[in-house]
Amino acid sequence: SWEPLPHWDSARWCDLCEALCLQLVDIQWKLGMAVSSDTCRSLNCPYVMVMLKVADPSGQICQKSFEMTIPQFQNLHSHFKDIAAVMETV
Repeated sequence: SWEPLPHWDSARWCDLCEALCLQLVDIQWKLGMAVSSDTCRSLNCPYVMVMLKVADPSGQICQKSFEMTIPQFQNLHSHFKDIAAVMETV
């Protein structure tokens, strides 16, 4: 059964689903480290930033981006591995 990643609000999922329903033109990612913020001097929190470039059916290109914690990224990676395994059977 499919379970969404924790801590993602519906708007974030809608953006991701919309991007995935379009034609993927390019994907870029980077690993970052949040080291501090206005309210916390020492975060030391790694994250993954994903930038998707997609085209709609008319060819209009737009970019979608989102950030994930490492556990969220690992969960997403697991889902994509499951998808790839199913795709190999068809």
